[in-house]
Amino acid sequence: MNTVTVSYAHLFRLSDECGIFEHARLTEPLVEYGYCVDDVARGLVVAVREPEPTPALLDLTRVYFDYVIDALTPDGRCHNRRGSDGHWQDEPSLDDHWGRALWALGTVVAHKPDLAQTALARFMVAAEQRPLSARAMAFGALGAAEVLRVYPENRCARRYLDYTKDLIGAPARRLDWRWPEPRLEYANAVLAEALLAVGSLPGKERIQADGLAMLRWLLETETAGDHLSVTPIDGWASGEPRPGFDQQPVEVACLADACARAYDTTGDQRWKDAVMLCEAWFRGVNDISTPLLDPDSGGCSDGLEHTGRNENQGAEATLALISTQQQARRLAQEPS
Repeated sequence: MNTVTVSYAHLFRLSDECGIFEHARLTEPLVEYGYCVDDVARGLVVAVREPEPTPALLDLTRVYFDYVIDALTPDGRCHNRRGSDGHWQDEPSLDDHWGRALWALGTVVAHKPDLAQTALARFMVAAEQRPLSARAMAFGALGAAEVLRVYPENRCARRYLDYTKDLIGAPARRLDWRWPEPRLEYANAVLAEALLAVGSLPGKERIQADGLAMLRWLLETETAGDHLSVTPIDGWASGEPRPGFDQQPVEVACLADACARAYDTTGDQRWKDAVMLCEAWFRGVNDISTPLLDPDSGGCSDGLEHTGRNENQGAEATLALISTQQQARRLAQEPS
């Protein structure tokens, strides 16, 4: 059984008819903590991207889709947390989970014709909202780019991308800090990938160049010798010690997605090699030579500490592993 299949098997254990568990005690889901759109949207993206889904994965895709649709309010805001009793536990907002919901809806539009009409209608309502968070907008920009693959003249998606690139801004001109923020935070590569998505539009070549410059600098910053040494959960700024811990799988998955897009855009081998470096990080090619993939459960540990790995295996980590494996497997089939 290959690692992708094993990881999906673990993901099925973290899922039920309501969605994906956010928390786990080691490999056992904590039902009392309920579910979150953050992970359901991630699950929908990787499920829809799978080129040869099993019947079980197709069923799960529909569960995830219904969950995301139900989380969206008529004005386009989005709930995140749902209790195990099926009731929403929070007020709808425009935080990162909203952006991931848009990413998932756009991916459905591009890959699932049977669900595309509903997904597009809800995307276009939500995409008129304008949060202040660059990362929330950046996640949604990935969905907007998917919509434009199918409907290249969609004005809503185009407006969304224009606003996103203005909110993210251009990289700083300092050679030692080619980034639009004074500090690296989390899921950093999604900012560069969003600019690459904007730069795919005609006449936006400068934006694409900014995205590539940011991603090139980030990859160099998060590489130590022959392995990745990614930004820890508390972030990083110039002058702070490295390596930093706790390193999170989602940071690596975002980097893999961005580098895969850069390879698709440019055909430059360095980006393909970077995706393979991301996949290797999960297998133990990292700062403490410790694999995060658990071959027994098929899940992924929640983080990399200086003393070892965090043995909890939540949905976010396993989805990050699956997403990275998807990109590595796809690009491995491309001729060098």
